[in-house]
Amino acid sequence: MELLLDPHIWIGLFTLIILEIVLGIDNLVFIAILVKKLPQHQRDKARVIGLSLALLMRLGLLTVVSWLVTLNRPLFSLADFSFSGRDLILISGGLFLLFKATSELHERLESKEPEIGQKVAYASFGIVVTQILVLDAVFSIDSIITAVGMVDELWVMMTAVVVAMTVMLLASKPLTRFVNAHPTVVVLCLSFLLMIGFSLVAEGFGFHIPKGYLYAAIGFSIMIEFFNQLGQRRFEQREARKPLRDRTANAIFKLMGGKKQFEEIEEDEELPEDERALSKCFGEDERNMVGEVLTLAERSIKSIMTPRAEISWVNLSHSPEQIKQQLLSDSFSQYPLCDGDIDKVVALVSAKELLAVIEQQRPLQSLRPGHKPVIVPKSISVFRLLEELKRAKDDMALVTDEFGALLGLVTGHDILEAIVGELPQEDEAEEIRIDGDGWRARGSINLHQLEKLLGCDELESHNHEYVTLAGMLLARFGRIPEAGCVLTIEPWRFEVTAMNQHQIAEVKISHLEQQTDNSPASEGPYPTLAET
Repeated sequence: MELLLDPHIWIGLFTLIILEIVLGIDNLVFIAILVKKLPQHQRDKARVIGLSLALLMRLGLLTVVSWLVTLNRPLFSLADFSFSGRDLILISGGLFLLFKATSELHERLESKEPEIGQKVAYASFGIVVTQILVLDAVFSIDSIITAVGMVDELWVMMTAVVVAMTVMLLASKPLTRFVNAHPTVVVLCLSFLLMIGFSLVAEGFGFHIPKGYLYAAIGFSIMIEFFNQLGQRRFEQREARKPLRDRTANAIFKLMGGKKQFEEIEEDEELPEDERALSKCFGEDERNMVGEVLTLAERSIKSIMTPRAEISWVNLSHSPEQIKQQLLSDSFSQYPLCDGDIDKVVALVSAKELLAVIEQQRPLQSLRPGHKPVIVPKSISVFRLLEELKRAKDDMALVTDEFGALLGLVTGHDILEAIVGELPQEDEAEEIRIDGDGWRARGSINLHQLEKLLGCDELESHNHEYVTLAGMLLARFGRIPEAGCVLTIEPWRFEVTAMNQHQIAEVKISHLEQQTDNSPASEGPYPTLAET
């Protein structure tokens, strides 16, 4: 009873419990690594059996405490080194840790994932339990010797070991789940194992390494890994907030090796060698087409339609001869048939049918009943538009706003161009062409296409306020510009070179690094804006 009232005994017991738990954390980490080599249904069993046997082994070591005290006596000498039993245990334990950590690191860094259909090779249950016992013996030898030096009562040492091992047994499963879910933590712990093994071997040869250095290195590494895990978690949260379509498109395009993305992958070596080789199998055109298909749902109808001002339509009030001349000069295959105004579309007819009716001197009104136009709102998605065209068995749709006014016209040809790029007609002028050290582009060129050519993403409006180069310039200038006005959006310079009344007809685009004379920039809400 007097022993239970002695405060020194309780202080020693509490200290030993804390010491055993702290020194056992690294043991739990490596046990988590070992049991992962077993099938899922055997892992809990191996962990419980291994720690239970380790508890009995520690109690057995404590019962021979008098022998452990004598381990510091030299047994033999070799050259300038004398070795005691404790030294031999430290050297053999350190070599075992070095071998185990090196083999585990090699397996994790060099081994390949099993192929589909190939069975995963698991370790033997007995071997894993044996390794748990050996690891526990190596990690516990110092704590047991320390315990012998701290207290004299054997029951205090045994109580501390039992309590600490019980806590370790309860904490082993959640800690195992955490370690298995974070592969970088496993690699970090194996690095700790190398450090501990090296320090044990060095101490066995008489080179004392202060534990403070080891703990400082481990603590600093844990702090770095904490920030690494925190950054990874926040990155995953940001990625989770992105639309699933965007994440899928980026993953597929990254695998196929889009030019910009693939260059970054090669520098960072984010993709395995076999996946990088696979990405080289896809040509640039194939990658671009797949990228356009994956992002097609995000594009607005405005970005692919023919705008109202460029629609060629047939007026019922015109004479048959006027209509015939229009058909022969325009060479379009299909036309909206309107009653005096473009907003009054009565039918969508082919040029062939129109010419046949004119040649037969039949009234054009006879085309109305069987050629009802497909009319869609501007808010419709591209894929929904495709469904409407298939349902109506037509190739052309009219796009209107909420007031019923005609905004533009969309055909299957426009959707195909959105995927494969421009397919200019025989009499259609080029949207953009090389001009010296820059380009000359039509004001009507689509911004999505222009961004791909320039390799930038700062031009297109995210709310689809404008979809053409002319629309972007009008929004940035805030007024109708004149020929010679310049807009600079680093690193690009846009100069209006031709106007068609109030419409921007042509723009010269050049890179700022290729400019010998830079226009003075003025402060404003945009990157830089200069007018000459």
